[in-house]
Amino acid sequence: MRWLTWWDGRVALLALDVAVAAAVIVVSLAGGDPRDPHPALYVPAVLVSALVLLARRRWPFPVLLVAVGCLFAGVTLLPLTIALYSVAARHGVSVLTGVAMVVTVLGGRVLRVVSEPADLLTVVVVLGVFSVGPVLAGLWMHQRARLLAVLRERADEAERTRTLRADQAVFAERRRIAREMHDVVAHRVTAVALQAGALSLRAPDEATERTAETIRAVSATALEELRGILQVLRDDVPEAASPGAGLLASLENLVEEVAATGARVELELPDPLPAVPDPLGRAVYRVVQESLTNAGKHAPHAAVDVRLATEGGRLAVEVTNRLTPHHTGVPGAGYGLVGMRERVELAGGELRTGPTGDGRFRVLAEFPVFPVEEAK
Repeated sequence: MRWLTWWDGRVALLALDVAVAAAVIVVSLAGGDPRDPHPALYVPAVLVSALVLLARRRWPFPVLLVAVGCLFAGVTLLPLTIALYSVAARHGVSVLTGVAMVVTVLGGRVLRVVSEPADLLTVVVVLGVFSVGPVLAGLWMHQRARLLAVLRERADEAERTRTLRADQAVFAERRRIAREMHDVVAHRVTAVALQAGALSLRAPDEATERTAETIRAVSATALEELRGILQVLRDDVPEAASPGAGLLASLENLVEEVAATGARVELELPDPLPAVPDPLGRAVYRVVQESLTNAGKHAPHAAVDVRLATEGGRLAVEVTNRLTPHHTGVPGAGYGLVGMRERVELAGGELRTGPTGDGRFRVLAEFPVFPVEEAK
């Protein structure tokens, strides 16, 4: 987890700072000058100069000022060196880093570490070790951190670019599919609806008129659903939410449409209908719709039984029809059961299909039923 990684990093830095503070205390107490003019202040000053280093990452310049003040109590240059490094690492090449170097030099303690102040070479070496050296090291760390940040930003930007290009490719493919569906499927279904409407107007008898009107109504419904699919494919808008229970209730209309074509369909619904979330209601509707379509293709004129039941917190959808060994049904595309299974699994359910022992074909989908508010 990301927060665990962040926490582990903070703990590691804190452990490092505690170790540095402990080392400063040990070195300062071991290297103290017994001739210091303020012996009573020496130990407290050592403790202050060491403990204040724990805050050097967040407030490096105030820590530097405290370290300079502790010099006058005889504390060694080690806390000052670490604080100066922290200022340079935090602020980089800036006015604040330059001021920190001036403060370090003017602290006056550097000149006291040499036995002969007139020895200019020694003074230069000490200044280089305790002021210039830490600043250069801090500047290097600052530049390294900036470089890593730039590399991370470039990697993130490259990932965003790849994602954007992938999305654009998906959108382009969806628009291509939408065009093909509009040019082929919509055109064919529209032609069927128009011809069925014309046939209903010139039907020689009432039965033919009813059949033609049913074909026209089903074609019009298919065009409406196809228009919604095309809108989703073109505009990348989410599918319009429909009340799940409303979709279950609309199963009666679906069965009536199929029965109007001459099929024998029996529908059994629980009373009252369960309140289900939208995805589950859509999945149930599509399972029944696809099962009725398959029965009409592969077992024409066979009676179909559709049953919905709720038991033990689960909703079962069962569609059965008698198998016909020889039929002249409409050939299918071969993806109906695959798409049905995918839709059922997306809704959290299970699908079982296949022949039964009594010569029937059964489609059984079972879904867990949760309260609508809990599902949301």
